[in-house]
Amino acid sequence: MKRINYIVLIIGIASILLGFFLMSGEGTTEETYCPEIFSDIRIKVAPLVCLLGYLLCGMWIICSDFTASHS
Repeated sequence: MKRINYIVLIIGIASILLGFFLMSGEGTTEETYCPEIFSDIRIKVAPLVCLLGYLLCGMWIICSDFTASHS
């Protein structure tokens, strides 16, 4: 059971990093306007991927405490 918990933790951390990577990119300055800052990936998909990662990490904390107290 411990191994599954760590796999969930690694997937959660990877999801958070992927979400932040999807949010990153070129910005807009006063001289140039980049419409990519309002793309669906940056506004909708990336925050959901980060949220999924945070939920998985929270699940890991809860499950690791539950398995530790019951073994």
